[in-house]
Amino acid sequence: MSPLNVRSTDPLSVALLGTRGVPARYGGFETAIEEVGRRLSDRGHQVVVYCRQPDGGSDRPSEYLGMKLVHLPAMRRRTLETLSHTGLSAAHLLAHKTDAALVFNAANAPWLPLLRVARIPVATHVDGLEWQRAKWGPVGSRYYRACEAMAVRWSDALIADAEGIADYYSEEFGAPTSLITYGAPLLEPGHSHRLPELGLQSGAYHLVVARFEPENHVDVIVDGYSRSSSRLPLVVVGSAPYSDEYTRKVRSLADGRVRFLGGVWDQEQLDQLYANAAVYWHGHSVGGTNPSLLRALGAGTAVNALDVGFNREVLRGAGEYFKEANDIPALVQAAEDDRPALAARAAQSRTEALRYDWDIVADDYEKLCYELRDRGHRRIGGGRRISRSAEPIPTR
Repeated sequence: MSPLNVRSTDPLSVALLGTRGVPARYGGFETAIEEVGRRLSDRGHQVVVYCRQPDGGSDRPSEYLGMKLVHLPAMRRRTLETLSHTGLSAAHLLAHKTDAALVFNAANAPWLPLLRVARIPVATHVDGLEWQRAKWGPVGSRYYRACEAMAVRWSDALIADAEGIADYYSEEFGAPTSLITYGAPLLEPGHSHRLPELGLQSGAYHLVVARFEPENHVDVIVDGYSRSSSRLPLVVVGSAPYSDEYTRKVRSLADGRVRFLGGVWDQEQLDQLYANAAVYWHGHSVGGTNPSLLRALGAGTAVNALDVGFNREVLRGAGEYFKEANDIPALVQAAEDDRPALAARAAQSRTEALRYDWDIVADDYEKLCYELRDRGHRRIGGGRRISRSAEPIPTR
């Protein structure tokens, strides 16, 4: 993580926008906001989180873990939901200025000029290489690439959660980033009382936790597992509200040993699924440092991951890697036949998790927010690409 100079220690006002908000029930951005926001609040800072207005008569609390919440509506369409909500959040922020704003997701970059006009210093968390995701299609891919350039042009700072993402912005735009990863929650071992509800036993299943999207390669994992002679079931947690075709593909590759649980929103039960799996299988390829992978490490679980740079950056020597479905049967067999080696890998996972501490992550966000406030606006680049290649950036 890059060191930042701090010239002040007095309380800040910080706005966090661009996500579904808190409580965190969906993805990595929401988890980061909850973990970082609560810590900043505990340190005496005023933290405002913009949340998507829930459907129906759901509760809309005004405060959560010390953070002030602002609930605003969004258009319920995949291509417009994030952008529409962030637009309303930015408009609200114009009348409720803060010392610094943290915008999550480069897709929200079209609203950055508003914050600049309002003289609100802003850092954009650029996320992963979203334009490589097949679900967006050619138009969406071009939009995301344009948003990357806009984020460089209109942000006062950029946040990358992985070295690979930082390298990409340096090579593509010559733009510096603040490298701030996610934290890995350290789960207490020995708890498995929620597994019988799912018909599972500790150490007696393989696990996948992922949204059903092509870039997460759930289909590859299910396909490879189904080709194996595994004696243990493969438990698949996750779904995709906008991807029925891909979901059908994944299910078509499964045999009777594969169990699809859909979304598991009970955090205690989900944590126990991570902590008691024989192996956690991770197929994500374009999203930078992935919170699901960090949770598996913090659970002390052996990990087999898709062989891409982002995953190797996190796992180091704790992981075993696959490139395609044909690689998976041998990994399944090795995991089930050599339990002492599997236990050693699980212990190494726990060691690697110690590199990802939410308190340190919050320190880095706090330093960045002080620097944003104290230095004022400083454009980091013109937003022009050094490389104009339209091909996907290699991640292997």
